[in-house]
Amino acid sequence: MHKFFTGSLTIERLNILISHLPESLKGTKLVQLSDFHYEGWGLSEQLLFEAIAASNAAKPDLVLLTGDYVTDKPNSIHHLVQQLKHLESSAGIYAILGNHDIKPNESRTEIIQALTSIGIQVLWNQIVYPFGDGLALVGMADFYSGEFNPKAVFPHIPEQVPRIVLSHHPDTAAMMSRWRIDLQLSGHTHGGQIVLPRIGPLAPKLTKIRQMIPQPLSRCLSSINKKPDKVIRHWEWSQGLHQINQNFLYVNRGLGTYFPGRLFCAPEVTVITLL
Repeated sequence: MHKFFTGSLTIERLNILISHLPESLKGTKLVQLSDFHYEGWGLSEQLLFEAIAASNAAKPDLVLLTGDYVTDKPNSIHHLVQQLKHLESSAGIYAILGNHDIKPNESRTEIIQALTSIGIQVLWNQIVYPFGDGLALVGMADFYSGEFNPKAVFPHIPEQVPRIVLSHHPDTAAMMSRWRIDLQLSGHTHGGQIVLPRIGPLAPKLTKIRQMIPQPLSRCLSSINKKPDKVIRHWEWSQGLHQINQNFLYVNRGLGTYFPGRLFCAPEVTVITLL
């Protein structure tokens, strides 16, 4: 989508204090990229170029991709990976899948294979230790896949070991709040996509708006988002950093978009330093 509609790319930087993080890992730098929707006008080549350049400029130890590489056509991933292969990191690039990456059913395999072909490791209810046993990285299956299963994952991590968790859908932070999560990285919401000053994300307001306007326009609004609560229940978590019990959640606004596009909700690259 053209920059006029999306807004300029924003580099969000934050420092996260991690309990019991080994001294050797303090200062570890993560870059999160999310929600590419690399299809049609959803993400311009220029914006993608800028995002990759910004990620590389941060000199990250890890690059973390939190899903939705395509919108409807899985074959778009083959063009996207030709750009993603330019991402640089000192300790690897890890990814999870989003809801758009698993429909139709064959999309999941095609997207995993494409990402793997350029050296990106895709996690699906898996734990890895990119820096040794001092920090666990967990990648969850997408919530809508029916295979999201934290009970099968977290008991395998010693309680004293810090962990970063990748989970596309922010609402899963509530479902996983019984386990220690030092930082959950999510996407999915596009930050609300259309965010009105003083009002916030438009999507959860659409139900009330549709009741007040003529039927033809109401049908148009329905095509934007039929059931906002099915996109995310916790709209208060649609972007930025949040604390859920003792855990922290960061929701990236993503890079791409789809109809009707973004308004007052700039795409982002997130640079995170662990302390």
